[in-house]
Amino acid sequence: MSFITIFLIALVAVEHIYFLILEMFLWTKPKGIKAFGLKSKEFAKETKVLAANQGLYNGFLAAGLIFSIIQKDIEMAIFFLICVTIAGIYGAYSTKKIKLFYVQSIPAVLALISCYF
Repeated sequence: MSFITIFLIALVAVEHIYFLILEMFLWTKPKGIKAFGLKSKEFAKETKVLAANQGLYNGFLAAGLIFSIIQKDIEMAIFFLICVTIAGIYGAYSTKKIKLFYVQSIPAVLALISCYF
């Protein structure tokens, strides 16, 4: 793996660690409510368990990407980057927030492209 590939994979992993923190620990706090454009603090409290579950999945994506760097396993990295890309596409589609695509999928696609050079 080249330095740029490792850097881009690590960037995507760090993003997902940040998503984990937002969804698992900051969902009902002002930062989490603002980051996700939630309707109200009450709505955040009602959906806290679902958000924590999402955060856990983001943590698994980050763990897989970090493990792929440690193992220098490009195939594993490609698998997790494809998962991240699909999650970003679906997230943008299902929430009607195109920003999700740009924040989640574009870095993963750039990392994927770098895997082939």
